[in-house]
Amino acid sequence: MMQVRFSRWMVAALASLPLAALAADPVRWQLNMGRGVTASAQNAYEAHMLAMWICIGIGAVVFLAMGYAMYRFRHSKGAVPDTSFTHSTRLEILWTVIPVVLLVIMAVPATAKLVAMYDTRESEMTVKVTGLQWMWKYEYLGEGVEIVSRLDRESDRLRQTRGVTRAELEAHPAYLLEVDNELVLPTNTKVRFVITADDVIHSWWVPALGWKQDAIPGIINEAWTDIREPGVYRGQCAELCGKDHGFMPIVVRAVPREEFDAWLASKKAAGQAPAEPSQVPEGGDGNAPRSVDPDMVEDVRQGEGPAAPQAPEQAADPADAAGAA
Repeated sequence: MMQVRFSRWMVAALASLPLAALAADPVRWQLNMGRGVTASAQNAYEAHMLAMWICIGIGAVVFLAMGYAMYRFRHSKGAVPDTSFTHSTRLEILWTVIPVVLLVIMAVPATAKLVAMYDTRESEMTVKVTGLQWMWKYEYLGEGVEIVSRLDRESDRLRQTRGVTRAELEAHPAYLLEVDNELVLPTNTKVRFVITADDVIHSWWVPALGWKQDAIPGIINEAWTDIREPGVYRGQCAELCGKDHGFMPIVVRAVPREEFDAWLASKKAAGQAPAEPSQVPEGGDGNAPRSVDPDMVEDVRQGEGPAAPQAPEQAADPADAAGAA
């Protein structure tokens, strides 16, 4: 047990080092923030490290001064209080000017980075993100392509299975962090996001991208990203939005521009998933919202039937319904 704890603390200590903070997504026992894979994430990391080293320097100076004072001017050595020290004008000026200078050193680059973080000009494409209870809808504006992304069916099944075993969970490494339809984005491309919601407040957050933005009904918030490295980056809704708040993950798949263009062309050629409940196939198609897709595990377990209208031969006879009433 002690060896396991020691190894965990070693991993945590390594993760706290500047050179070790390279992970795009958070990892277990990580103490320091990761660098991320975007310019915004790198800016946040640099501002964090600057502030951290300044705080470490301040702490080192203060505690060394305290230790020296307690040792050098201890009562057992005959030290007497220095009444002029606490009322020294020079010292008052000094320990007022130094913090101001340090704050300016931190504020100037931080302000420049914040301005750059909200500069969505010269974007090459725009994605509209809409938060719903409890899923995300992505629209590639101007391309006629939109997808609905929600918790994958295996995670949805496991979370509702009372007798689920650890082996079953370990066999699904992205448990509760996997979706049925990923948001696919091109690398080395400035992508603008317009973010809103249809019902309650959500928050779209992928740590590797270096920012998060609230999705508020009736309000459009903006953000942008430029992913440098291909890969899969995961996030979650970061605003309490209802009973399934913990089950609306985000998965971004970044691919080279050529691969993205081919993917987008295939989506256009395949057409879009039906948006109207009446067009959802019996048993669901895995793309419609949870409220109109009867194949979702939660809906089935709650006894909800298909949201699509019944066929004429399956509908109850009006006279029979009136007699039953």
